Amino acid sequence: MHTFVKGAVIGLFSLAITACSSNQEDQLKTSKSSPDVLYSQARTSMELGNYSKAVRSLEALDSRYPFGPHKTQVQLDLIYAYYKLDDPASGIANIDRFIRLNPTHKNIDYVYYMRGLVNMQSDNYMFHDMLNIDRTDRDPKVAQDAFKDFDRLIKSYPNSKYAPDAAKRMQQLKNRLAKYSINVAEYYIKMNAWSAAATRAQSVMETFPGTPSTERALEIMSIAYGELGQAKLKENVLSVMKANFPDNSALSN
Repeated sequence: MHTFVKGAVIGLFSLAITACSSNQEDQLKTSKSSPDVLYSQARTSMELGNYSKAVRSLEALDSRYPFGPHKTQVQLDLIYAYYKLDDPASGIANIDRFIRLNPTHKNIDYVYYMRGLVNMQSDNYMFHDMLNIDRTDRDPKVAQDAFKDFDRLIKSYPNSKYAPDAAKRMQQLKNRLAKYSINVAEYYIKMNAWSAAATRAQSVMETFPGTPSTERALEIMSIAYGELGQAKLKENVLSVMKANFPDNSALSN
């Protein structure tokens, strides 16, 4: 083996041993730390943006000192740390556990807010957003869950400081869910399933009024009713369109 290759292999091996040794030392320190020291370490890690390290300290606290002085704050910090790590499965698991164990906690509004954020985060595709790719055709389950979380927060805790932001996010989610329904209706049109297309478009009008998808929903209903021979229904749709979208090309057909 060439000397350079030997040196590289030895160097990598040494790094691996060093890293392993360092992890073992960290684990040993963690195992011997008091609750106050562990929590201080976790808070420092969070302030530095090292959420992976913070989670290790918080999880150690949570498992070894479940009734310690920082128990509820540890759980709240874990929820936030998992959110920052983009780990929705762990985030939701900890949120649901907190709600189950602390239903009347003074910060329960924050927990419901975080549940909405975590579910909304699950629905986002970072690279699609970066590349401006429309993926509103994906399964809306977590978007629906996020909408319900924010809705519950606003209805149960209308004076919460998180309520205004939750309301804004609900509008974003309404737009996303409306666009999903429009995509489904468009698919029905391609399949010549006119009744299904009209029904889906009508659901947008009823469930998500005032969203950017409203105009397209009316267009689809007009097309579908025309194909179904429902002249009166088509006329009603066109009258609504004329009142709200007078420049739509469907009105000149």
